[in-house]
Amino acid sequence: MAFNHKHLIDITEYSEEDIKLILETAKAFSEVNERAIKKVPTLKGKTIVNMFNEPSTRTRSSFELAEKRLSADSLNFGGSSTSTVKGESLVDTVETLNAYKIDCIVVRDKHAGAPYIVTQNSPASVICAGDGKHNHPTQALLDLYTIWEHKGDFRGLKVAVVGDISHSRVCGSLIPALKIMGCETYAVAPGTLLPPAPEVLGCDHVTSDLDSVLPELDVVYMLRVQQERLEGAPFPTIREYHKLFGLTKDREKLMKPDAIICHPGPINRGVEFDSYMADHPQRSVILEQVYAGICVRMAILYLLLGGADNGLAS
Repeated sequence: MAFNHKHLIDITEYSEEDIKLILETAKAFSEVNERAIKKVPTLKGKTIVNMFNEPSTRTRSSFELAEKRLSADSLNFGGSSTSTVKGESLVDTVETLNAYKIDCIVVRDKHAGAPYIVTQNSPASVICAGDGKHNHPTQALLDLYTIWEHKGDFRGLKVAVVGDISHSRVCGSLIPALKIMGCETYAVAPGTLLPPAPEVLGCDHVTSDLDSVLPELDVVYMLRVQQERLEGAPFPTIREYHKLFGLTKDREKLMKPDAIICHPGPINRGVEFDSYMADHPQRSVILEQVYAGICVRMAILYLLLGGADNGLAS
């Protein structure tokens, strides 16, 4: 199947068939990551810039590992090391990068829409690694991969996203991706952590009562309360939030026997989880999501940059 995309900016630009191809390619790269020697020559000679203008641990490290394992050359910069702190515009920074004859730019920025601006000013492929409260498509894809590994199919799955939805770029990509793949979706949050018009999320159900929907769910996707982005006090105390919206050992009694728990990280114990649920050996797939990030980002880089036919050869 042909992959006819140059950029990954918005997951809604991808079809169900595109996403299935990414997941199947990621599965092949998972086998590479299980080898003693995890490096393949797929993108040898390609140059990828990781432009992270906002702090990141999991996303940045998994992109860097993915690039190294594909034998690409990487340039990492951002934050205080970029000339934007001296007043240079994003466009001027991108044009400087273009002069290096690069092949791909991975962009993370606090401003929504920054990756799209990069696509308009560079001939390179561009991947959004998170922009403001808008979008995070590679996170959504690794989440889909993890769910697929456990459930085998998406059709008819009931998936709830629980927590700080109004500030979540993860939610901005994950809910559309789940809908593309045929899932029934729920948004669960206090009214103060939902967007002013919740219908824009595209969810099938919106509720503030977690306990009422837990018995129906196949996947419970917990979000971190992003206290650094909160305006005012959306709930009285962390303790009350945990009581109403946290996954706890007692609340597990309401869940399906085979329901799984996801989280994009970093987790806050005592807020969205107690430690029993965060570390649950059968339900929690959080560390599997971290591993999936490497495989999925290898697949995306491979597909966008036209990897060699022998890309999976040792």
